[in-house]
Amino acid sequence: MTHSEEDYIKAIYHLGVLNNSTVATNAIAEQMDTKPSSVTDMIRKLSEKGFVSYKKYQGVSLTDLGTQKALTIVRKHRLWEVFLVDKLDFSWDEVHEIAEQLEHIKSEKLTDSLDKHLGYPKFDPHGDPIPSKAGVFTNTTKKLLNEVAINNSGICVGVKDSSAPFLKFLDKHEIALGDYITVLDKEDFDGSLQIKINEKIILISHQIASNLYVKST
Repeated sequence: MTHSEEDYIKAIYHLGVLNNSTVATNAIAEQMDTKPSSVTDMIRKLSEKGFVSYKKYQGVSLTDLGTQKALTIVRKHRLWEVFLVDKLDFSWDEVHEIAEQLEHIKSEKLTDSLDKHLGYPKFDPHGDPIPSKAGVFTNTTKKLLNEVAINNSGICVGVKDSSAPFLKFLDKHEIALGDYITVLDKEDFDGSLQIKINEKIILISHQIASNLYVKST
């Protein structure tokens, strides 16, 4: 497979999981930053190879073969992110673009050795689960911080937005995975939250709260 084909399969996988349904070609075009006509051409190629199923006006979905391929790519991407952070001291806002390149390495032996070397991690630096070689995820019950009731607490276990600007914002305000967060107050007007974290009381916007995952304690 070409790198571009793998990128499309991964994009369809993520969009399908997010929407829990088939994926519109326009959504794929937006995700891949390309023209709908280019998406149609690629979908035709992937369909011929047995990776996707496409029905006009209904959208695109991965076949079992396509899902298996997508999980392999996701596994490699997230393992490389762990390696870059844990072994090479990259910050969590730096690793995504590099992992985008490393995920296309074909060697299954290298991926398996990397997994073993890292101690078979279950989550990447952003809190996203890493599928096993068999495609099995470790599930964790989590909710967005803006869904947590006043006077309730949770442990930060992931981010919905893994963009560099958002991660840098969290670093600036010393918010990290594993932190214990208590919601002290919520503004009805704009949804902003007053929270206690690391023994400090700070105010965060609704946008920030809606991009932080927490697990109840």
